[in-house]
Amino acid sequence: MEMFKQKKIIAMLGPVGLLVGMTMATQAIAMSHEVKNYASDGSKDMVTNSAGECWRTVGGTPGPKVECGDQMAMEKADMDSDGDGVLDSIDRCPGTRAGAKVDQWGCEIIVNMTINVVTDEFDFDSAVLKPAAKDALNELADRIKESKGQEALSIIGHTDSTGPENYNMGLSERRAKAAADYLEGRGITGITTKGMGESNPVADNGTKAGRAKNRRVEITTY
Repeated sequence: MEMFKQKKIIAMLGPVGLLVGMTMATQAIAMSHEVKNYASDGSKDMVTNSAGECWRTVGGTPGPKVECGDQMAMEKADMDSDGDGVLDSIDRCPGTRAGAKVDQWGCEIIVNMTINVVTDEFDFDSAVLKPAAKDALNELADRIKESKGQEALSIIGHTDSTGPENYNMGLSERRAKAAADYLEGRGITGITTKGMGESNPVADNGTKAGRAKNRRVEITTY
């Protein structure tokens, strides 16, 4: 009977020992993942004992700390898979074709497209857009809307040489502004305007037809 009791006690202690072992292992795993707080001095250097081990303390400097032997989590290196100069983490248009010009989000934009309407664009001494100019602006707006990227536009106004130079400068600026306002009405943004007055003719100001061509705006995407 005594031998039976001893075996029974041993049998009961077996699961208890297993449970204790499992509990200790679980605690060890938890400790390996817990946030460690370390004691630091006034220079925020870690305080160590004679063995070079960091002192842990409640409310100290949170780890992990390399100098305390903690393993630091390695962040995945950000890449530029399509080689467009924009990292994958912010690239909204992955797989951009090689050599394409892109915006800050990695989407291809239309560059170096210049609209230069020089036929029936402005009446003499006027900044009112005529039908030919509106047609060109509508075509440009449609192309930009179809593009995935965010293009920037530069609009430069011009005049013929009739009248004072200073007056023509202001007139050219109003013409550029008229074109910008029309495009903005079509939902196009990112536009800058400039006037060049009579300084950059594309035709002979000595003829009526030439002066008509010089009354224009030039729009370039970039």
